Amino acid sequence: MLKKWLLVSVAAGAIAIAAPFAAAQDNQSNDQQAPPAQENGGRHHGAPDPAKRTAELTKKLNLTSDQQSKVQEALQSEHSQMESVHQDSSLSQPDRRAKMMDIRKTTDSQIRAVLDSNQQKKWDEMQANREQHMHNHGGAPDANSGQAPPSQQ
Repeated sequence: MLKKWLLVSVAAGAIAIAAPFAAAQDNQSNDQQAPPAQENGGRHHGAPDPAKRTAELTKKLNLTSDQQSKVQEALQSEHSQMESVHQDSSLSQPDRRAKMMDIRKTTDSQIRAVLDSNQQKKWDEMQANREQHMHNHGGAPDANSGQAPPSQQ
């Protein structure tokens, strides 16, 4: 009886030790097969290419060619300003974040001004969804208060 218990215990221990290694090996082989979500490992840092964003907005908002050129111009300006702020090592992280948020708000206003009333309604919904998503994931301050969400302790 003792031998059987000892044998079962040793087998269970071996399985418990080997399981994480097998899972890690499986994850490594999956990682090699699947391409990364983005160049930066799937995390969202900064905006995608202005041309891609314009194409997405064209699809979602049914932009005219005149609107497309104005939207893309605003997004290109935003992109270059964001790059400058990102590379400015003299700014503290909170200042950099605040400046980027100001740039984003300005771009959002510029885009909204180009849209007709129906497109503006859809744009406002998209912005509300983005704000909700950021708030739920702790990514951005609450748009209404201008304050960062309280840190959880």
